Amino acid sequence: MPVVSVGMPLGPGCSTCGYCGPLGERSSTETSFKKAGFIASQLSCEVYQKMIYRGWRRSGTYCYAPDLRRSCCPQYTIRLDAIAFKPSRSQRKLINRWNHFVMQGHKSETSDSLLLQGISSSPMPTRPTKSGGNASKRDPPAFSLSTSIHAAESDFISPNTTARHNFKVTLEPSTYSEEKYTLYLLYQRQIHHDPHNTPEDFKRFLVKSPLINEPIPYPASAPDHLPSQYGSFHQMYRLDGELIAVGVIDILPECVSSVYFMYDPKHDKYSLGKLSALREASLAREMHDAGAIAMSSLAMGFYIHSCPKMKYKGGFSPSYLADPEEFTWVPLADCIPQLEKFRYAAFVHPEHSLEGPQDPGEGPPVRVPEELLNEVMVIYSMQQGAISIIPISLSHQWKDEHNREEILSCVDTLGDELSREIIFR
Repeated sequence: MPVVSVGMPLGPGCSTCGYCGPLGERSSTETSFKKAGFIASQLSCEVYQKMIYRGWRRSGTYCYAPDLRRSCCPQYTIRLDAIAFKPSRSQRKLINRWNHFVMQGHKSETSDSLLLQGISSSPMPTRPTKSGGNASKRDPPAFSLSTSIHAAESDFISPNTTARHNFKVTLEPSTYSEEKYTLYLLYQRQIHHDPHNTPEDFKRFLVKSPLINEPIPYPASAPDHLPSQYGSFHQMYRLDGELIAVGVIDILPECVSSVYFMYDPKHDKYSLGKLSALREASLAREMHDAGAIAMSSLAMGFYIHSCPKMKYKGGFSPSYLADPEEFTWVPLADCIPQLEKFRYAAFVHPEHSLEGPQDPGEGPPVRVPEELLNEVMVIYSMQQGAISIIPISLSHQWKDEHNREEILSCVDTLGDELSREIIFR
């Protein structure tokens, strides 16, 4: 039985901005705008994927679509082609550096004992020389993202190999534990200078999810480390049994979606955030190669050109930004000139781009065709598990002017197709 997507529409809103202020601080005024919001009771993974591709994101069960025209730091949806992705030299060095640490430890950790155990000083093997060629000239080491990303994991290394540290990455459902909450507190306090977070804050932000798990249609048995279901997960990073990082991800039919990443700051020098993006890109590729052929992308959240800490996403190539008006994908390289010139950049219709920091104000009133409103459904009643639905234009919510404006904003931002697929409440 197909999953029914249900939620409550919310209208436009605004808040302070966490991207353009000093580290750990937000803007002094409300300069970050949202076109619409949505409290999701439950969503199919396919519906939420379509929402992402129209500029929406979720924070727990709250979904929102930024208003790029009005916001001080426009947030463009960014997608990496995980199948075509080839890590850059600096990204390969990050992986090899972490693997070297796991296998051989810090320089301060005696390497002599490892050499006595027969562990190579280089974590990645080199290919043999070409036959008939000069033996002194070797090919550069072959690099496979999926092979290298797992090279130092305890479940993947050879039983005959001894590692300095035990590194393990597992995938589990999005659930609460004191261990995760403790790591979250540490990360928020030291990285974001945010000391005020309760267990309920953590659950609301990174545990609760509206996504309903659905089986992944692999044609044959997939490797044990790959997920068997679409849905919301926590990717658990453990070093010598200690939880050092958690990646919060949504696994959807066509993409792995990065929600959040937190880590123990004592490992900050290893750039675990960037390593997590490489691992998530590898996960998408591995699922595709295992037979989930629709899986092709890593949805990296938002790209904010004016925010240095978010621009690193542009280092993953080939990446694409969703045009904020047409929601077609435009190569990031083609977007950069407009992003450099304009505060708000419309890629398909550059004549709509805006310069200057000022808010242009609200646009014209939202108009939704009456024939679409007759196809947008709302829950009328629920009795013994049975749901009765009616067109939203006939509902009691529609009679209230404030509710009507919220509905129109949400329907307009979702677009025709999604508005027909979601039942409002």
